[in-house]
Amino acid sequence: MSEGQKVLCDNRRARHDYHIEESYEAGMALTGTEIKSLRQGKGNIKDAFARVENGEVLLYNMHISPFEQGNRYNHEPRRTRKLLLNKSEIRKLAAAVQQKGLTLVPLKVYLKRGLAKLELAIARGKKLYDKREDIAKRDAQREISRAVRQKEKGE
Repeated sequence: MSEGQKVLCDNRRARHDYHIEESYEAGMALTGTEIKSLRQGKGNIKDAFARVENGEVLLYNMHISPFEQGNRYNHEPRRTRKLLLNKSEIRKLAAAVQQKGLTLVPLKVYLKRGLAKLELAIARGKKLYDKREDIAKRDAQREISRAVRQKEKGE
């Protein structure tokens, strides 16, 4: 991650449940109370997903808690939010989603030079055996590193 970026919320399950094919950086159209609440770390993208509709990319199910100091102008926590991308990127995303088994999954929300950005990925769902395989690889790597550390301590 480059300097000047602060991760506000992360979707750890996405990398577990999906094979990430390609990722894009998208801006987000937010209201004032939404960005204030996000800066306090009160966002959640665990259940979120995106769709391409009428030449726009829309983000669904992202939860941003209402701002405590907000008044009647406070926002709806799970409202549909527009993602800001170039037309060429939107066309690529639309073409990719047309393929069977591909979906748009948000990976993380972060601040870049004061602006809220979302890392959006084109992803393919993993099967159960793929998930087990990943867990087995991770465990094997952990065992190897543990053995190396033990060997270094012994010498």
